[in-house]
Amino acid sequence: MTTDKQATGKLIIISAPSGSGKSTIIGQVMKDEALQLAFSVSATTRKPREGEQHGVNYYFIPIEDFKRMIENDQLVEYQEVYEGRYYGTPRSEIERLTAMGKNVVLDLDVLGGVNVKKMYGARARSIFIKPPSVEVLRQRLINRGTDSAEEIEKRVSKADYELTFAPQFDYQVVNDVLDDAVAQVRNLIAEFVNCPPDDKPVNT
Repeated sequence: MTTDKQATGKLIIISAPSGSGKSTIIGQVMKDEALQLAFSVSATTRKPREGEQHGVNYYFIPIEDFKRMIENDQLVEYQEVYEGRYYGTPRSEIERLTAMGKNVVLDLDVLGGVNVKKMYGARARSIFIKPPSVEVLRQRLINRGTDSAEEIEKRVSKADYELTFAPQFDYQVVNDVLDDAVAQVRNLIAEFVNCPPDDKPVNT
């Protein structure tokens, strides 16, 4: 695969096991206009959850269309996260946003995060969000109330595996106290895109 060498924006890769608070942290950091961030909307074959919108939360794509995108090299990364459930990053999203000079935030599956970091190298900074513990993660998933008990246990089991990839990321941030985790992620991004940090230290 090739990257867009004329693009000026940088890439910020953020990955985490499901339930680690990744989406909340991204949402808070995206509010900081000084960082010039743009969110890369991922594509998925799963059905939208209540309140989710096509083209905002994800591009919800039928599996047949998603497979055609794979064949046509229209995705910079994709994963079959569970059987028959795919997630991927459209190449067009990254090229469009970086060409505008935006710093693109990629909310990726752990394996996708590792692969895209390898692809873009120094032009990307990868951040892994960790829960304080697997038990805390399980309780957060239960409290979220969007998945069945069977699905929660499947996600917890997968989290054990995903946590082994944390050392392959540039930085790791433990989401114990949300405000602290948001500040840490914000500072890591600010340093990377040459913006002033806030007054909270970064602990990784």
